[in-house]
Amino acid sequence: MTIKEISQEFGLTKDTLRYWEKEKLIPPVKRDENGYRVYDQYEENWIFYIKVLRKAGMQVKRIKYFVNLYRDGSSSDRRKRLLTDQRDQLKKRMLDIQKTINYLNYKIDHFDDHLLTFEKG
Repeated sequence: MTIKEISQEFGLTKDTLRYWEKEKLIPPVKRDENGYRVYDQYEENWIFYIKVLRKAGMQVKRIKYFVNLYRDGSSSDRRKRLLTDQRDQLKKRMLDIQKTINYLNYKIDHFDDHLLTFEKG
């Protein structure tokens, strides 16, 4: 696949893909005879994985560390710990968001009551 096709498939900019390659978050992408990037399934899998980690809020620096651990072929415990930590952070964010939603729901449910009180006063 070309960089244009990959960017469309994953909803990423071409600049993001180039940056991830430059930062070695994804493996070096093969080039065709004209020097254009040609992505295969291996790179696509990495792009998907990196995108998931970014959506989970993981910083590029931590993703780079994770990828380096993987490429070194070691530290599966450390990689698992990074994923576990990120998951735990997401869970906390979800709880915070749920509390905010609950509060907004309360305010919405009682909005008309508050208006009536102010209009009568």
